[in-house]
Amino acid sequence: RRMSWTSVVGIAVTALLTLFLILPVVLSVLAGLSVNYARGLSAGLTLDWVGQVWQLYADTIWRSMIVAVATLIVTLLIGVPGAYALVRSGGRFARIVEEIVTLPVAIPGLALALGLILAYGGFGSFRQSTLFIIVGHVLFTLPFMLRAVIAVLDTIDWKVLDEGAASLGAPAWRRFLDVILPNISQGILAGSLTVVTLSVGEFNITWMTHTPMTKTLPGGL
Repeated sequence: RRMSWTSVVGIAVTALLTLFLILPVVLSVLAGLSVNYARGLSAGLTLDWVGQVWQLYADTIWRSMIVAVATLIVTLLIGVPGAYALVRSGGRFARIVEEIVTLPVAIPGLALALGLILAYGGFGSFRQSTLFIIVGHVLFTLPFMLRAVIAVLDTIDWKVLDEGAASLGAPAWRRFLDVILPNISQGILAGSLTVVTLSVGEFNITWMTHTPMTKTLPGGL
């Protein structure tokens, strides 16, 4: 069966857009691995520049990874059950709660960080710890996890699945773990990738909440 011209055009446009997005990444990688970027690949490849960057920023890289993983764990523990609870309860109250949770997306990162400092700046040990940065990242990324899971829940008939498991005698926690979670794994994966990506690259909140001893990669750079 021959493809229509619209399908061919769609594939071509998608390929061009993908190339447009990937090409700068490829060129950046080559620049970091080339002996002499001005001469290009003809000068050969080396890991010397990567080693120098690692020596300069290793501590901030590890801290960024720790913050991203901790942020992901917290957003999973809060966002996934929270999204299910909101969809399950429904109604105006659930929509209001959802909008409140997603408010940090509309607030500039600097304003959100300033609010955290005003609220908890007096707690010296907490203010000077990496945990303070993690709290800011959780507030910023939680809406993305929540939205991703809710979007998948809206596409499946979770009520039928839940009622079927309940009719077989499964308690609520068992229905959630064995029935609901496997069916929303795509939303959880999408939310997880978004949370980790945003956390690693977040600058505004981190810049306001970090100290010289808790600097992450964006601040280090």
